[in-house]
Amino acid sequence: MNTSSWLWGSRLTALGFSVGLGLTPLTTRAQLSFDLIHDPSMNAQALAGFQMAANRWSSVLQDHVTVTINIGFSSLGAGILGQTGSTGGWVDYSSFKLALAYDATSKLDVSAVTSLQPGSSFSMLINRTADNPNGPGSAVPYLDNDGSDNNSYVRMTIANARALGLYSSSGGASDGTIRFNSDFAFDFDPTDGIDADKIDFVGVATHEIGHALGFISGVDTLTYNSPPFGGPYPSDAFVYVSPLDFFRYSVDSRAQGKGVIDYTADTRMKYFSVDGGNTGLALFSTGESGDGWQASHWIDNWGYGIMDPAAAYGELLSLSKTDVAAFDAIGWDTVRAVPEPSTYGLIGAGMLGLAMILRRRRVRR
Repeated sequence: MNTSSWLWGSRLTALGFSVGLGLTPLTTRAQLSFDLIHDPSMNAQALAGFQMAANRWSSVLQDHVTVTINIGFSSLGAGILGQTGSTGGWVDYSSFKLALAYDATSKLDVSAVTSLQPGSSFSMLINRTADNPNGPGSAVPYLDNDGSDNNSYVRMTIANARALGLYSSSGGASDGTIRFNSDFAFDFDPTDGIDADKIDFVGVATHEIGHALGFISGVDTLTYNSPPFGGPYPSDAFVYVSPLDFFRYSVDSRAQGKGVIDYTADTRMKYFSVDGGNTGLALFSTGESGDGWQASHWIDNWGYGIMDPAAAYGELLSLSKTDVAAFDAIGWDTVRAVPEPSTYGLIGAGMLGLAMILRRRRVRR
């Protein structure tokens, strides 16, 4: 697996001195563990809060891997609670499918693997590229199925690759850096509720860790490197389809055939599905060219879970079964069985319609 470091703007950030965190397994299988490297900006309260966030992930994911994250505080700008920079790399589509199939441990996993397109390349709806047949940079989607690099390689975080056995289970490259905005007042103890004038630090940290673990979308790279933000560039340049993007659909992509994903930057609704787009389990954000939030999130304020793009003062943030289902689909093993799709608040398909990236979490006023 070829690796490099790039920034996925999500909710938190880090730097620091080494602090090894040995987490006690809750099951007979080893759990996910974290090695946190903190800088002097992290006081005892912040370190305890981040450990609590790490423990949340270890309580639901049981892959025998160690994820190393640098953490710290700095001024990040107005409205940004935190941001995550993740180390990532590419793997060919065939190897990704094989790893996902080999790692399948639940009915949801089997459904997710079955939904993937056959062969050594995949098709997608894409737009805003220089070679768009509707005109250079056009927002009109088109089917990209030419088998070139952007149809043949998968971009993922190192942590996600560890979970799939595509990278060493520990050591090697650091998995990422999470920084929190020092300009905000945080409540570091969610056990007694969140103060009305503060932000839930543990919740934000949980969210940011989620990005490092693989809740990312290459649609953000397309967005910021195409009109009106930049570009346009040819479709072959966008070799950034992530594992999560293989479960990103729209009514239009579903109509193109089994497993055809929606990798467009526009306002049309995109949904999370593990059965080839037949059943929608949640809505994704549509990106800066869509609803204004980065695409590496659930749609804002629908209550889907911790990977919502924003948080309000006094809001208690928590993991949901929908969050866990997404991580199950992209190759993480869950401690408890993820509920069948029939137990979710499903989205009827007929109701759907609506370069380097730093994933950020913002505050909802």
